[in-house]
Amino acid sequence: MKLLLDEMYPRRLAEQLRADGHDVVAVVELAELVGGSDAEVTRFARESGRVVVTENVIDYARLDVGEHAGLLLVTARLWPRTPKSLPRLRQALRTRLEDRTTTEVPLIEWL
Repeated sequence: MKLLLDEMYPRRLAEQLRADGHDVVAVVELAELVGGSDAEVTRFARESGRVVVTENVIDYARLDVGEHAGLLLVTARLWPRTPKSLPRLRQALRTRLEDRTTTEVPLIEWL
């Protein structure tokens, strides 16, 4: 499974997951997507076969199944993006990536 971290996630998280051997890119690493609309992020993710990791549940959960390659929805209350909490989020994402060698696309799950 390949991931695209939505714009609220830091570049460092994607870099760390890549260092762990996973195919993860953050929106903040892609100049063409920074500040882009959810539709642009979704289109890029779908075309590159990436599951979008996002806290933006209200907008992404409304998408039709054919509009995305998968969604991994996150709640900031359980997975805050603070420097102290990012290692726990990294571990949760790494575990999800390692547990899932194949995915039924489009996946829609909660972390």
